[in-house]
Amino acid sequence: MKFNILSKRYWYFGFSLLLILPGLVLLLVKGMPMGIDFTGGTMMELQFSEGKRPEREELSEVTQDFGLEATVVTSGDRNLIIRTPFLTDDQIRAYVAFIADKYSEDPNTLQFSISSVGPSIGQEVAGRAAFAVIAAAIGVVLYIWFAFRSIPNSLRYGICAIIAMLHDSLIVISLSVFGQYWGWQFTSLTLTALLTVIGFSVQDKIVVFDRIRENTRILKKVDFETLVNHSIVQTLERSINTQLMTSEFMLLSLALLGGASLRDFAVILLVGLLMGTYSSIFIAAPLLVVWENQEWKNWFGKNKKTQAEA
Repeated sequence: MKFNILSKRYWYFGFSLLLILPGLVLLLVKGMPMGIDFTGGTMMELQFSEGKRPEREELSEVTQDFGLEATVVTSGDRNLIIRTPFLTDDQIRAYVAFIADKYSEDPNTLQFSISSVGPSIGQEVAGRAAFAVIAAAIGVVLYIWFAFRSIPNSLRYGICAIIAMLHDSLIVISLSVFGQYWGWQFTSLTLTALLTVIGFSVQDKIVVFDRIRENTRILKKVDFETLVNHSIVQTLERSINTQLMTSEFMLLSLALLGGASLRDFAVILLVGLLMGTYSSIFIAAPLLVVWENQEWKNWFGKNKKTQAEA
């Protein structure tokens, strides 16, 4: 075999842990920076005159002087987006007037767009999002189990696909947690990116698994690890080229040129889809081999032998 991809499978697992664990630790320590879609709050986009827009840090300090805790991000050359706890219409008018007076702007032209979400609506969105992810996971297992029912241990394929899908989701979540250092928040747009990643992730796994299924019928005398490795090599070029040509270049352009309001969405989707292709080749398929070989038994057996010798 020209490429023995599976021989380094534990290196791939270790690499994934290095990507996921720091984000999970930060999630436990600082929590997810949830946007107003989930927590409730107010988002204001202010458009300043040419050359008058303050720095992001400066407007954060000015907003604190007004008595509000806010997250401020830039948008384009003249706009700033301010996310605050839920404000009434009177509070919004008072804040806009305060900023307009501070920077000698007309309050009517400064107020570019404003949206508010109540806490109850935010909780409803969060509940529906969790239900959507759980329903998608169950649907994937059932679909793959049914589609692969003609080969032995078909349920394994669905479970390995879910583990790999969870891998991709955790990387997206880790990136979202670290995004708070760049002013990102987990919003409905981020959730859209996460669900898109899950959808594409499942598609990539099915492409690889389907080739394994075809080769199971053709290469009946080949051991399972060699068969899976051969299947990965057969789909490798297609998986990489398809992902690059259809998604990654477009998302990279959107991340670089799409403006601050879309940048976090584009970056998360870019990384998530890349990880979906990666996990199809280096996580999902190797997990099948680990399961087939029951390698955890060998590992525990070696540990017992080492302890006995000691």
